[in-house]
Amino acid sequence: MIYRPMITGAEHVPPTGPVILASNHLSFVDSIVIPLAAPRPVQFLAKSHYFTGTGFRGWLSRTFFTAIGAVSVERGAGAQAQAALDQGRRILDSGSAFALYPEGTRSLDGRLYRGRTGIAWLALTTGAVVVPVGLVGTQEIQPVGSSLPRVRPVTVRFGEPLDLGRHGAATSGRARRAATDEIMAAIHALTGQELANAYNEAPPQGTLAKIADRVAPRERV
Repeated sequence: MIYRPMITGAEHVPPTGPVILASNHLSFVDSIVIPLAAPRPVQFLAKSHYFTGTGFRGWLSRTFFTAIGAVSVERGAGAQAQAALDQGRRILDSGSAFALYPEGTRSLDGRLYRGRTGIAWLALTTGAVVVPVGLVGTQEIQPVGSSLPRVRPVTVRFGEPLDLGRHGAATSGRARRAATDEIMAAIHALTGQELANAYNEAPPQGTLAKIADRVAPRERV
């Protein structure tokens, strides 16, 4: 009632069945805005420390994140990344809506970064519909470093569902990459953000690491 966000395209979100809401990520409040704007309950992954605190603050954090549909997960690479994907798969297999940020983490400079292929693996493995979501203005509500939210206009745009099955099987790295790129292109069409053409992560350190990443780039999940 306070922010009165402008919401468009909500009719593109299927009312039932597994669906992935694939969104850009500009602010901490994105994970609050999407569940409030979506026409059906949405779950998403949140850092485990939001659920493990003690005392009153720990209880308050745990209660709040549970209430808005958050699911605790250990964040990281390797086994932790796969565990997060497995958690997302369980949510989708139950027929629920699952929100995911393909960039992996929020953009600190407002640009749209390259998507990680875990979202394509989820979509191609579960057969879930993917609806792109474009958030505009959320970074103005709570800029990086601020502790209190401000009242600023927000726009949430839900795009048309994407048919990713034509790219191939989830076991194909090429299919995962092509499907992810299609998702990011759809998000870009909704937000108009400047493209970073890079992953949102620290660049490889050292000459050998830079050469290895250029010659044989690893898949970001």
